[in-house]
Amino acid sequence: MTSEAPRWFKSSYSDNGGVCLEAAANLAATRGVVPVRDSKSVEGPILTFSTAAFSSFVSGVKSGENTAS
Repeated sequence: MTSEAPRWFKSSYSDNGGVCLEAAANLAATRGVVPVRDSKSVEGPILTFSTAAFSSFVSGVKSGENTAS
C-alpha cells in the first residue's frame, strides 16, 4: 500500500506578511482528514482535523464567526 503525500497549499488571500496556515486537502477523500501546518515552520508540528471539523472551521471563517474569548 502506498501512502499519498500531503500537497500543501496556502489561501490566495495569504499575502499578509507570512502569518499563514497551509492545508493538505488532497487527503480528505482518501483518509477523511485535513492536515494543517504553520507556513513559517514547515518542519514543525502538523495538526490533523477530520473533514467535518475542517469544513465547519472554514464555514465559520467565511461567515465571520469569532469564537475567541
